[in-house]
Amino acid sequence: MNYIKQAKKKLVFTILLTIFVIISMFVDLCVGASNMPVCKVLWALFKDTGMKHDIIWMLRLPRVVTASIVGFGLGLAGSIFQVVLRNPLASPFTLGIGSAAGFGAVCAIIFLGGSNNIFQITIGAFLCSLMSAFLMIAIAKIKQASAETMILSGIALTFLFSSLTSLLQYMGTMEQVHEIVFWFFGNLSRPGWREIACASLMIFFPFPMFLKYAWNFNVLVHGDETAKTLGVEPEKLRINSIIAASLITAGSICFTGVIGFIGLVAPHITRMIIGSDHQFLIPSSGLIGAMILVIADILSRTLFSPQIIPIGIVTSFIGVPFFLFLLLKKTREYW
Repeated sequence: MNYIKQAKKKLVFTILLTIFVIISMFVDLCVGASNMPVCKVLWALFKDTGMKHDIIWMLRLPRVVTASIVGFGLGLAGSIFQVVLRNPLASPFTLGIGSAAGFGAVCAIIFLGGSNNIFQITIGAFLCSLMSAFLMIAIAKIKQASAETMILSGIALTFLFSSLTSLLQYMGTMEQVHEIVFWFFGNLSRPGWREIACASLMIFFPFPMFLKYAWNFNVLVHGDETAKTLGVEPEKLRINSIIAASLITAGSICFTGVIGFIGLVAPHITRMIIGSDHQFLIPSSGLIGAMILVIADILSRTLFSPQIIPIGIVTSFIGVPFFLFLLLKKTREYW
């Protein structure tokens, strides 16, 4: 009876969180260099009003939708990485996947001249992020896919791809280095509707699988031995989850560049509010990730308007204090 009561509260929290995300998206839609009141934004959103309609549908709305989808994907992937590796500091960017995506983008810029072709950069980032995930899984498979092995292999791959990226930057021209640095800052204005559709497919396709195995994740938190006694196969669950979460990560950052700390911060905020029941933790982590990135986008466009701060810089300013808080606090109090 107590569980049902708690579940209802968590469901209400998830619904309210969804409403807050929608509100923050609308606020973000109203922010821009061309000052438009709320009524005109609504009118331009549903009626063809010439230039205002184009500003909303071609410039602002794709950026807002990108922020919400990418934030959702990073928060979702972070929650999966943390539970399957049983490590509160696990995230897409602490396991080598983000570094590998950056290396793939740099390869496209240096060797394919992809600075003016977003799809070349995207394909390079996507393929290298999946390659990093498969390398980590292959190493872990040899060592029976333990969480510790995956974490250590992820750290090793992070340093490997970071070093390779630095080497290619050293070899590149001034124009190429400028494009590389710009990609690593993160940019929500690159994707159009076609890119948004592609990213959405990669992010939301694995989502039902995670909800299906929510109970298995709850059991996995208590250790591999406990999971085995309750009929869960930890190695298989861990490998399948890592592959799916890597796909989500690749879909989240391959069009936008590096956007850090969302995958680390969002699951912890969610866990501190509603606990570790993954039936609610998984979707709520995605929603909080979406809300954080949308709010970060609002800040990036308003703090030094009309100058737009790269979104990766804003999320780092949000994430670093929270990361230090996690290091100083006993994480087992809410883990």
